Amino acid sequence: MPEQYYPVLLMLGIAIVMAIAILGLSQLLGKQTGGRVKGTTVESGLPLLDRSHKRMSIAFFLIAIDFIVFDLEAAFLYPWALIMREGGWQLFAAVMVFFFLILVGYAYVWLKGGLELGPRRETLARRAEGSV
Repeated sequence: MPEQYYPVLLMLGIAIVMAIAILGLSQLLGKQTGGRVKGTTVESGLPLLDRSHKRMSIAFFLIAIDFIVFDLEAAFLYPWALIMREGGWQLFAAVMVFFFLILVGYAYVWLKGGLELGPRRETLARRAEGSV
């Protein structure tokens, strides 16, 4: 069995050696220009008027994590769809349980407000009133 992986390992090794060689030659033979000014952040040729690293809401990152989780779960459904006829009712039941768990997770995220990007204070005020 390991003999099957020798060509893949060989190609991986060649790719790593080539990448190191190209980067090393570029560093050794390339023209070293620039300095302190080249490393600064410039927009349209003028220095920035504001900070380049602004604070971002954590909600954007939470939505991104939710997207990755649900996208990954959807990727599991595709292979099952391809072999559904050979799997019979047992496979169908397993897929339905998995799909149900996806829906439960989605409902949990939705009810907890994980999909809302509005200001947090307004969301909490609406929940306190009972409208959400």
